[in-house]
Amino acid sequence: MISTAMGSHGPRVKYYLKTGPGQSSFSVAVASEPRVLASSMAARDLNRRAPLVIDWVKLNHEALARFWSVGAHWMNDEVQTFIASLRKV
Repeated sequence: MISTAMGSHGPRVKYYLKTGPGQSSFSVAVASEPRVLASSMAARDLNRRAPLVIDWVKLNHEALARFWSVGAHWMNDEVQTFIASLRKV
């Protein structure tokens, strides 16, 4: 999950194993050197998934930070274009 500025914390992405309410997840800081900030996920799953998410954030941190700051004002087509432009791991 990527979002625009919300709450009192800084930019981050959140990774879920499954969709739906109450699912375990972890958050990674959007930064040039991202790190896991919080997790409710089992250590085994976190250890398997977090390195890939961290690599993805490294590749996209500038775009993700921009989206965090100004993306709330974008129209749906702009958001879809942004998502399509993110680099893959």
